[in-house]
Formats: sequence, structure tokens, C-alpha cells
Amino acid sequence: MLDFSEVAKELTPEQAVAEAKRCLQCRTAPCMRGCPVAVKIPAFIRLIADGDFAGARRKIEETNLLGAVCGRVCPQELQCQKGCVRGVRGEPITIGRLERFAAGCGEAALKADSHTMRVAVVGSGPAGLACAGELAKKGVAVVIFEALHTIGGVLKYGIPEFRLPDAVLRRIEDEIVSLGVKIKTNTLVGRTISIEELLRDFDAVFVGTGAGLPNFLGISGEGLNGVYSANEFLARINLMGAGIDEHADTPILAGKSVAVIGGGNVAMDAARCALRLAGTERVRLVYRRTRDEMPARKEEVEHAQSEGVELLELASPVRVLGDIDGRVRGLEIIHTEQGGTDANGRKSFKEIANSEEVIKVDSVIIAIGQSPNPVFSRSVKGLEVNKRGGIVIDESANLGGETSIANVYAGGDAVTGAATVILAMGAGRECAYKIIENYEKRRAAEV
Repeated sequence: MLDFSEVAKELTPEQAVAEAKRCLQCRTAPCMRGCPVAVKIPAFIRLIADGDFAGARRKIEETNLLGAVCGRVCPQELQCQKGCVRGVRGEPITIGRLERFAAGCGEAALKADSHTMRVAVVGSGPAGLACAGELAKKGVAVVIFEALHTIGGVLKYGIPEFRLPDAVLRRIEDEIVSLGVKIKTNTLVGRTISIEELLRDFDAVFVGTGAGLPNFLGISGEGLNGVYSANEFLARINLMGAGIDEHADTPILAGKSVAVIGGGNVAMDAARCALRLAGTERVRLVYRRTRDEMPARKEEVEHAQSEGVELLELASPVRVLGDIDGRVRGLEIIHTEQGGTDANGRKSFKEIANSEEVIKVDSVIIAIGQSPNPVFSRSVKGLEVNKRGGIVIDESANLGGETSIANVYAGGDAVTGAATVILAMGAGRECAYKIIENYEKRRAAEV
């Protein structure tokens, strides 16, 4: 039976050096243009090639304190590795694997400058951690307020241990705390404490509350017992230990046959988790397009298939069927066919008439995306949000990241909706710089 141990194995020192020596050390560094947090990629790879692994880690940490996370979960093939010159006539440098390797070497060599500011960070997901880390490096006094009992946000509740071990998050937490950051868990800002109260005690507030509101299909039967949103399913397992810890208080009842609807990384995580639960014999991923159109990382699709997840392509859910007790007993699907390319550059699809089919399943997991968490935004008077629930920010050069409330900034999925970990980190990092810049401008104006 599959377990929750990390699947992708780390490079050995010998493998890391050999891979690093393949780097051409391009002067224009096209790899860096694809990195939202501006990691000095050629520089850290050169240090690995020279055998200075601890130096490589320090170089990464100049701009990215979460290298151990990015090396595991970032879509490098669409970002840094996409621009790698080596990839023109062969395989690009595996920058993500090298970053992961270096991030696990040596000790963090972080030190904080001195600053008089105090900043509250709401949420400890990738945006909040990145913002807090960058502020703390500048000597800002930072307090993170986290609604859950542990830090990490989506990194903890959304990503399984076989992709991102809990030990990695614990190490990151220790390093951020060593910079002087204080962390208050079990604190729901907007309910436990208000923004007005935070602004009385802090010079600025950064909001990184993520996208925790699951999207649903709007089809018949979604309210049956045995239908889960991917958020709930993954949180029960990753955050509460259901199906992993035999003493866990939270149950997870997937049954013998599971259908996962969606084709992104979250769908892959849900399918692979389901396959690891005791009693589960079959997991099918239902996707209305083909595998080539799936937004999930190619690596994650390959892992899912190699573990036994079945891909049911060109199939769209019609309704969930239940028994007399209100439990899931099947999923009706209709087969589809692809057409031309739509306005977003993806293949369009259409349903094939009279091609409905019922597949027998015991549970259905819906993984079709998330929207910004409304708990925070609805509790804050005067906070402007868009029609998708995202917090509206000023994107001008002067106030980049500031919301409709003075000295309150926001970034990551709370603004954009569900996106990648690295984009959220980039937003948190940029907000940190703007928070300091605008604070110093205000201080100068007061003199």
C-alpha cells in the first residue's frame, strides 16, 4: 500500500554537482526572468558546481526564504526552466531540484537589520511567510496572525506530505522565528481581533488570507454524503490526520471507488491521497478535456498514473447519484470531444449527444478551483473587493499592494484567486518592500 512518505527523491551531492556543471552560466540569465521572487539562479548553481552547498543556500535566501518549498512545488517547467538555454536542444537544467537540494544544506545564515516599524501579517501561507520573512530581514518587528492551530496555510492543509513534508515547514517556521518574527495561531483576524485594533498597534497590516473558498459544479447531487470539495478532503488528511493517524478524531470515508473531478494540481493531490486511504481500491480522475490539456504539472500527472490513478479523459460530470440513505452510489458523466482553440489558448470541447454513462463510485471529490476566502473581507468595513471576491489593491508604482484602507496591504491568492505558490510569494515579497518604502516616505514627510 502507498504511504505518505515523500515520493520525489532528493539529489545526492554527486548528482547535484554533475547537474550544476551542465549550466552554461548565461550572461543574460533567461532563467531569472521566469522567477517571480528573483532568485539569483546562475549564482547559486555555480556555487553548487563548486561544491559550496551552504553558500548556494545563502545565495537563494538572499531573495527567497522558502527555497525548500519552491524546489518541491513550483511549476519550474513554466517559469525558470522554461527559459533555460540548455532546453533548446535537450533537457533544461533541473533548477527546481537543485534549489531543493541547496535549501537542505547547511544552516540558515539570516540576520536582521534594524528598523523601527511594526507590521502585522494576516495569514501564514506562502504570501504571508514571504512578506514576514522579507520584513524581518530588514529589522521590522513582525507578528503573524494565523487562524489555524499551525502555520503554513495552503502549504499545510492543501499539499500532501508526499509532496511537501511537514518537517520542511517546521524548519521554515524555526528560521523565521529566529529572525524575530512572532506567531499567534488560533487567531481569526476580523473576528478574534479587528483590523482597527491591529492598526492601533502596528504601522501597517499585510493580508495574505489565501483562496480557501471551494468552487462547485452546480449539478444535482452535490449535497449527498460522500461528496467532498478538494479543500475539505485534503484538509481532513493533511491538517487533521484523517486516514494517516489511526487516533485522528476526524474521519474520512472515501469508500472503495472514488471519482475526482478536475485536472489541476489540487485534483492530482486529492486523487493520490484517496489512493493511499485504507479500503480504497480504485480512483478515477474525470476531466472534460484530454491529458495534454490538463493544467496540472506533467510530473504530478505522471506520478498519479504511476501510482494507479486512472484518467477518464473527455468526460464531463452531469449529476451525482445517491441511494435511499443519501449516500453517493454513482456519477453520471457525458462524453465530450475537443474542437478548436478558444480565446484562452485552450482546446474547446463539446458534449457528445446521447453519450451519458453512469460510473459506480462511493465518493466524489470536486477539485475545480478556489476563490478568495470571504471570512476576512466580509468582516472588514471599507475593504473593496471585486466580483470574484478578490481584495482590490492599488497597483501603481507608489502604492503597489495597498488596499482601499490606508496602511493595509494585500497579496497572493486573496487578491488574484487561486494561483501558484511562487506567485503568492512574489506578491508577499513585493508588498514587504512597498510597506517599508511608504512608511519611510511618511516619516520623512512628518519631519
